[in-house]
Amino acid sequence: MTSQPSIILVRPQLGENIGAAARAMLNFGLTDMRLVAPRDGWPNPKATAMASGATRVLDGARVADDIAGAAEGCDYLFATTARPRDLEKPVHDPEGAMRAAREMIAQGRRVGILFGGERAGLANEDVARAQAIVTVPVNPEFASLNLAQCVLLMSYEWRRGAVEPLEAEAPDVAPVEDIERFARHWEQRLEDSGFFHPPEKAGHMKLTFRNFWSRMPLTRNDVQLMHGALRQLVRRRDG
Repeated sequence: MTSQPSIILVRPQLGENIGAAARAMLNFGLTDMRLVAPRDGWPNPKATAMASGATRVLDGARVADDIAGAAEGCDYLFATTARPRDLEKPVHDPEGAMRAAREMIAQGRRVGILFGGERAGLANEDVARAQAIVTVPVNPEFASLNLAQCVLLMSYEWRRGAVEPLEAEAPDVAPVEDIERFARHWEQRLEDSGFFHPPEKAGHMKLTFRNFWSRMPLTRNDVQLMHGALRQLVRRRDG
């Protein structure tokens, strides 16, 4: 059972910011860093220089092409964002999010926290893959936080409320990669059937479905059942 959340940086741009984020993590005892498509490639010597002794976080960082790959093993994702989104998800402040994360981790679940790139943060398509949103009550006239500051806030709240995990039975929650495979299966079947019409609305319709699946507490059995149901529907249609 992992005892801490995974910090997932989505399309980070500057190596210096990755290094500063690693330093913030280690300040508060977090070591599981994951990177989604870092702009300047990986490894990055500028990240190492800025980490200032937190190189073991960088040395252990996993790199993936997309969120599903970076979040492998996780079954619950928080998405950090500075602005409201037109997506129906639970919204937490950092303290509440980390309280919920501790409860889930105490049950044996795997939790990840998504942080967006420096230029624009997380896209709606990224947020749609998370189960909940984290926002910070910053000054509305100047709501700009850099990447390392965001990581620092979440890491601090994790450390501040850390307690001995309680033993609890872990629910058989489907991991992110299983939900991602099912979402792609669902989209492909609907695509084949001509559901996404007119074409200009297809992107929004797919995003709505992605958000729908991420809001549901799907178990592994749920996902397997849905895969089987889709296959059977196709067989009956083509038979």
